[in-house]
Amino acid sequence: MAARCLGRGVGRLLGGLRGVGVRALAAPRLWSSASAPVAPSGSYQERIALAAREPAAFWGPLARDALVWDTPYHTVSDCDFRSGRISWFLGGQLNVSVNCLDQHVQKSPESIALIWERDEPGTEVKITYRELLETTCRLANTLKRYGVCRGDRVAIYMPVSPLAVAAMLACARIGAIHNVIFAGFSVGSLAGRINDAQCKVVITFNQGLRGGRVVQLKKIVDEAIKVCPSVQHVLVAHRTDNKVHMGHLDVSLEQEMAKEEPVCAPESMGSEDILFLLYTSGSTGKPKGLVHTQAGYLLYAALTHRLVFDYRPGDVFGCVADIGWITGHSYVVYGPLCNGATSVLFESTPVYPDAGRYWETVQRLKINQFYGAPTAYRLLLKFEDSWVKKYDRSSLRTLGSETGGICISPRPSEEGAEILPCMAMRPLFGIVPVLMDEKGNVLEGGDVSGALCLSQAWPGMARTIYGDHQRFLDAYFETYPGYYFTGDGAYRTEEGYYEITGRMDDVINISGHRLGTAEIEDAMADHPAVPETAVIGYPHDIKGEAAFAFVVLKDDVGDVDVVVKELRSVVADKIAKYAVPDQVLVVKRLPKTRSGKVMRRLLRKIVMGRAQDLGDTTTLEDPGVITEILSAYQEYKDKRGGAK
Repeated sequence: MAARCLGRGVGRLLGGLRGVGVRALAAPRLWSSASAPVAPSGSYQERIALAAREPAAFWGPLARDALVWDTPYHTVSDCDFRSGRISWFLGGQLNVSVNCLDQHVQKSPESIALIWERDEPGTEVKITYRELLETTCRLANTLKRYGVCRGDRVAIYMPVSPLAVAAMLACARIGAIHNVIFAGFSVGSLAGRINDAQCKVVITFNQGLRGGRVVQLKKIVDEAIKVCPSVQHVLVAHRTDNKVHMGHLDVSLEQEMAKEEPVCAPESMGSEDILFLLYTSGSTGKPKGLVHTQAGYLLYAALTHRLVFDYRPGDVFGCVADIGWITGHSYVVYGPLCNGATSVLFESTPVYPDAGRYWETVQRLKINQFYGAPTAYRLLLKFEDSWVKKYDRSSLRTLGSETGGICISPRPSEEGAEILPCMAMRPLFGIVPVLMDEKGNVLEGGDVSGALCLSQAWPGMARTIYGDHQRFLDAYFETYPGYYFTGDGAYRTEEGYYEITGRMDDVINISGHRLGTAEIEDAMADHPAVPETAVIGYPHDIKGEAAFAFVVLKDDVGDVDVVVKELRSVVADKIAKYAVPDQVLVVKRLPKTRSGKVMRRLLRKIVMGRAQDLGDTTTLEDPGVITEILSAYQEYKDKRGGAK
């Protein structure tokens, strides 16, 4: 099996490591009694109250017992939202890769760390914790030989694969800062992120495979680094057998790793040293690199992985996010591996080779928890239920939709507590949400809606924006001083449950009525023929603003005009007549980033006649969607003009 693992070269490398055994382990750590994180004892309500009332009393013992430390911390936290100061477990030192690898290899070296679900179904590869540690150490040693030191930034431009995970952990092992960039971003997006972080080395593959298509990763890197003067070396691994151009900065990664020992002494890192940067997608301005640090992030990722998903030893955990997103960082790599879990790496797409791919994978790998993106589920709604029912899903205990660092979730909860579908519901331990009105006043009680803020710091939150702390303060703490503003609106029920109602910046004012576009979208999405919609506001001579709805319909819809009429009635009934979109355009698909976010600003510019000024579209999954929508919109306008 190893020969198919990390590309042919690394496959041969792993094959040669079969007899290495425990000599790849790090030296024993000072505090090595770590166990999977479990919240302090007491009832659920008692623990929730303790975490809110006395964060140090809740998080302190948890961090001490759950993580492997070199040096114990002396202060649990030092946080002040007004100044944007966020620090946890001060004075403590540890190494994240030791927590994710060494401690498990000491106990059970042949347990499965990763199942690589490759692009073609039925070709999965299993990687043990021992193999992953040895590969990580060889890669770490290679990085050091090519000049990467503690604090240096390393760009990882790779699809989901065991070697990509090893690259992240290798950086963590030597104290370098990884900057994973989604392996579908364009030349411009890649170069912007490399330059902002001033990355010293880029790690990539010759090519990638996704949905049966070949992605020319090395060619994209070659173009990007032409404008990236900080890059000194490009380490190239091989996902396919195809040869690519190798320039003077390029290094064959498998060949170099084969020269290295499978042992690398881990760097002891301070709790608040930077672990990684991760850049937001879809931005029209300068890339925004969110900073996550060591101990607090790792603890929170591990705790939420264990409690939210009800992870149990021996489970097969399947998060199908790309590692280029924060969800992939937390719930493909760091959370599961810190807990010693078996984590599925999903290289393909939800519809390759057909719409049953997810569920065939669940059946074949016997996945117990499945965590997928909302946009993927909406895509699958266009297909018949038969694609789901065709496969045995009896192994599944938990099915969820993605977010990157879970703060509000149906679980954990009291024994037997209800779960309401499609609702976030309950704040986790240490998460203290508040709702704010337009004047910045805290809204009390139930049956209220407002801006969702958090009044208390938690260990897993971002610390700053790389190189621009003021931008961090402006983005998250300026709107409601003393509170962290999530950017979302929320509704709190009489029972105290939270429902996310949509981004606060997606608000339109129709004849004096402020209305979130997400409310209209949710109402329309209740129609059985509608898998997804996107609503934007546009200028209106009389109303000030009006709603324009872009609607995707299932393939088997008969009379489109009838469905559109029904959608208008649904919005009128569920919200109000003033909320009914003035215009409804049926399109085949919506413009989305590769992380699944709908780029509504592009739809707004199309409607406002500014299609020649769309700005940065490099993060679109398929730029061809713009041509499709423009054509449909022109046909729609011609039809309306003729009707008049």
